[in-house]
Amino acid sequence: MAAIAPERPGRATESAARVILAGGHEGGAAAGAVHPGRPLAEAVRAGLAASSEPVCVVPMTLGRDPGLIADCARALRWLSREEEPGRLVLAPPFATVDHLTAWLRTAALKAVREAPDTSAVLVTAPAAGPFEDADLFRVARLVRQYGHHRWVEVAFDGGDPDLAEGAERCRRLGAGHVSLVRAAFTQPAELPAGVLDTGPLLSDAAIAQVVRARSQEALHRLAHGQDGVAEGLDAEHGHGYAHSHGPGGDHGHHHGHADPDAHDTDPHHTHAHGEGHRHAHGRGHGHPHGHSPH
Repeated sequence: MAAIAPERPGRATESAARVILAGGHEGGAAAGAVHPGRPLAEAVRAGLAASSEPVCVVPMTLGRDPGLIADCARALRWLSREEEPGRLVLAPPFATVDHLTAWLRTAALKAVREAPDTSAVLVTAPAAGPFEDADLFRVARLVRQYGHHRWVEVAFDGGDPDLAEGAERCRRLGAGHVSLVRAAFTQPAELPAGVLDTGPLLSDAAIAQVVRARSQEALHRLAHGQDGVAEGLDAEHGHGYAHSHGPGGDHGHHHGHADPDAHDTDPHHTHAHGEGHRHAHGRGHGHPHGHSPH
């Protein structure tokens, strides 16, 4: 069952909420999150039945899983048909790619502080899809560009390159020390020999603080009639393969209304464009818009 806990933002007009965390390929389960689909639907229904407080869902993405946000929005849209307005709210995502980059820069700085000229940083995360994985290479490049690190490489837990290959590349480049920095909530299944694990990207206390900030912001919006679902449904739009809508650029979107109980996750979210133009967008292709931790 999801982590469901009362949060009290402190304003009487913004009532308490029961907060549910939803997690995807970045390992949100390690932070107490449930998978979108049936587990999320069951957790939301349990929260609704437990009290009259609103239920707030926080997508536990570090910025590389907009598909998770959209999945949460679809589930809440479906479930809201059975509830009065003001009972369900989708919070802004836990983090954006900008947050992730900043946190990784801090972790990388600590990792190479002792020997910056001979140490390499290996940024890792569970393997996902091609666009999500490509995002991690972009993030690692920004960490290196705006840091003081000679080598910042990428490897995936269960992907290509894997952790052993990533560590070997660092050594072939000349690194005498390799430090693993996680771009995920989870720890690697197996650490290559000789690689130093720098530990979680964020402490439990830091994670709890960000969750509180996101849920407070969601309740503030809900008090003004905004449940966050419409924004969440659009989280995947524009990500994936580049395409043109032709002259004028006018197009219509037709998003499915699937019952969250009927499937756990849809690997492709398809929408139709005008003039018979249709294609599928892979999940998690890009950067959702969030808000800085408070």
